[in-house]
Amino acid sequence: MSGSEKNVRRRVITPTSDPPNTDPLLRPRGSQQYEAQPNGCERAFVQGSKIKWFWAPAFFGFWLLLYVAISIPACHRLPRPLSIQDEAKHPDQFIAERAENNLHALVDIGPRVVGSRQNEMAALKLLSQKMQKIRSGTANDIEVDVQVASGSYVHWSMVNMYQSIQNIVVKISPKGTNSTTYLLVNSHYDSVPAGPGAGDDGSMVATMMEVLRVLAKSDKPLKNPVVFLFNGAEENPLQASHAFITQHKWAKYCKALINLDSCGNGGREILFQSGPNHPWLMKNYRRAIKHPYASTMGEELFQNNFIPSDTDFRIFRDHGSVPGLDMAYTYNGYVYHTRHDKADIFPRGSLQHTGDNLLALVREIANSPELEDSSKYAEGHTIYFDVMGWFLVFYTETEGVILNVIVALASLGICGFAFKLMSDSSGIRLEKILKRVLHTFFVHLLSVVVGAVLPILLGLFMDAVHLPLSWFTNSWLILGLYFTTFFFGLAIVPAMYFHWTKHDKLPIGQRVQILLHCHCLLLAILTLIFTICGVRSVFVLMLSCLFYTMGLIINIATKLHSKDVAWVIPHIVCIVPPFVFFAYFSHGFFTTFIPMFGRFGENLNPDLAVAVFSVAVGFLTCGFVVPVLQLFNKSKTIITALLGVTLLCFIIAMTPIGFPYRPATNVQRFAVLHTKRTFHDAENHIRRQESGYFIMPQDRRTYSVKNAVINMTLAQKIGADCEKEINCGLPLYNQRWHKTRKNSLWIPASEPVLGEDVPTVIVLSKKPLTATKIRYEMQLSGPNHMALFIKPLNGASVKDWSFHKAPLRLNFETPYFVYFSWGVNGDPLKFWIELEKPNGNWNSSTVELGLGGHWTHHKDLLTPDFKKFLDSFPAYVDATPWPASFESRIY
Repeated sequence: MSGSEKNVRRRVITPTSDPPNTDPLLRPRGSQQYEAQPNGCERAFVQGSKIKWFWAPAFFGFWLLLYVAISIPACHRLPRPLSIQDEAKHPDQFIAERAENNLHALVDIGPRVVGSRQNEMAALKLLSQKMQKIRSGTANDIEVDVQVASGSYVHWSMVNMYQSIQNIVVKISPKGTNSTTYLLVNSHYDSVPAGPGAGDDGSMVATMMEVLRVLAKSDKPLKNPVVFLFNGAEENPLQASHAFITQHKWAKYCKALINLDSCGNGGREILFQSGPNHPWLMKNYRRAIKHPYASTMGEELFQNNFIPSDTDFRIFRDHGSVPGLDMAYTYNGYVYHTRHDKADIFPRGSLQHTGDNLLALVREIANSPELEDSSKYAEGHTIYFDVMGWFLVFYTETEGVILNVIVALASLGICGFAFKLMSDSSGIRLEKILKRVLHTFFVHLLSVVVGAVLPILLGLFMDAVHLPLSWFTNSWLILGLYFTTFFFGLAIVPAMYFHWTKHDKLPIGQRVQILLHCHCLLLAILTLIFTICGVRSVFVLMLSCLFYTMGLIINIATKLHSKDVAWVIPHIVCIVPPFVFFAYFSHGFFTTFIPMFGRFGENLNPDLAVAVFSVAVGFLTCGFVVPVLQLFNKSKTIITALLGVTLLCFIIAMTPIGFPYRPATNVQRFAVLHTKRTFHDAENHIRRQESGYFIMPQDRRTYSVKNAVINMTLAQKIGADCEKEINCGLPLYNQRWHKTRKNSLWIPASEPVLGEDVPTVIVLSKKPLTATKIRYEMQLSGPNHMALFIKPLNGASVKDWSFHKAPLRLNFETPYFVYFSWGVNGDPLKFWIELEKPNGNWNSSTVELGLGGHWTHHKDLLTPDFKKFLDSFPAYVDATPWPASFESRIY
């Protein structure tokens, strides 16, 4: 061996079966860089770095199953109702069957309109007899008082004036108590014209009667008296509650309120207003309630006029400074204020649900120390929500601000830390990772915008092609029309971005994580912004951030964040709870609002509103779900399939399945007034007189009945009269009609039969006060329900009057609207008006009055022609009819 050979170092290759340690030159030709062999689970689900495409239907089905199997049943779960036979085993509990008997007895009276015999005599007699029966054999003191009151207040932009309306007020007190601190419980026994009023609000009246019975015979003591107000004029609107809180002898002692109302027929009563500024009430609610159902979001929606209703709660709050809790039924709003609001369809389980809650709540609040001086516990707003009906989460607004800020900042911090770990594991510099984050964040913003625009455009299109409300009966169409469209837009933009940047060094699993982190960043930023703006409902965004961050922490702790697909498992596990919860309350939200679109009026495009709601709900419930679609093979094909679902549902919407209405269950609403209109000139001569059918549509699809109803093709919009006649020359019934009056229809017809008490104004005196001021003293007489419109002319202005002063002080737009109703006493209303003309020219006209009269409960006045016209409406229409008159006079 030469010397040179001795200095050569030889490399000995030892064969090994361990692939990572095998020399690359000795590996078989064509072998790939070593990767860990997939296990059985990975082989079944994963191909390369993505999930196999055929698992996509199972992915969609998983979330749909959670919604159908958990969220929906939780939203409609009711307790087992107790029967009279169960009373022996449950002697101190609410008995739903007794409440149901009370409900049937009240509804059997018929529609209970203010001023009718059914409301002022029959209902009063029934309730009085029930109270007398409860009084016998009780260990407590029970006082019954029938209040007859007159008064006025301003409701929205209308003077709401009442005369001799009635309340039945019952006070139950411990024997020998001298307490001057009362709890007030309120509901109303009157109803709308032609409506039985089982849900609204006979069900709550029946519940109050049964709770009162249980309290009267119970051995459990009450520390403070409880006042049960059965008010007889809520639909007018809200007159009887105003009469009680401003005039009744017990009103000043009422320190807290439980208000009970309904905009549906059954279901669970939701607590949607509390306080204001009295968190102790929510503490009592949480301690006492057996079946919680409450939402701060419902409170903010209601108080910001997203819901076309009002309750007595506002009257007690604004005119009596009484804090309280406002609860109402919202399920099956399709029959609300229609002739189909019957006791037969009201679930007995709903009575048990509300009765259990009300009985426990009355005992809790009546015995609470805070009731004795509630002003000491006024500590700000609260945030509250129930979790699946199992328990209530409640905290103060201040605590909510702290919690929102902490969670939002923590989410931002954890996401930032995740970006740092991504840089370390990938070997890509942090600044380049952050650059990708910035690009992805803007891509995500664009996807949200595109996702929102597409359903909105579809909503506009559905209205343009005369297909609004196609989901009114079959609400699942909303999922296929608007949710899938939003999900498509939310997913397709990132999919195209990933396609165009497919050569990025980061694996797709890491890039999808960046997309999810960006969604979390967006939610955290929105949480901080809305918290600063004082929006309490932002807790939903905070919860979404919280659970996603928990999943991210688990992924970081287990180092699954560096895997291609495995990180999805903790992610999905942690977003299931918020998804189920958000789907639960979103289902309740849609269950409440979908029927309301049948009475929102003709001005609103319901599909546009539903599209916006779908975007908001979809963003909340599925913001962390949809991005996972990017992990599937053939992701763009899967995402495009969502548009196929939208197309299919659009086709269904054009079929009879998509027709909105069904007889008795999902009706179309019209108010139809057989009206006589008379207009006078300045010389008191009749310049115009006509009769016809004044029709007030309640939704967007008036054209649905065009070819069915007699002479409907002759219907003309009344808008032209709004330019030349006072208040369009219409006998408007309430403030909502006033807002939508230009969309009303007029069909010429024969003259109606009116009552003998036609609205009449008599000038009692006309007195000059100064050279520029004059005073009219007048007298108004007529039927139970009247509208008075006052419009100054020729430069005149109203300086003072005997009505409520607020419209003058606040410079309401003319003509001024005064609504006047009376209950048991129809004596003429005397009033005066002071007018001023700066030029002092009293030879020209000074003021024009419009008089509307409504015979809302006089079925005997319906003419044969009018009945024939009503009968021509399709079976799916609920037409509320009565005779009416309008007359204008100039002075």
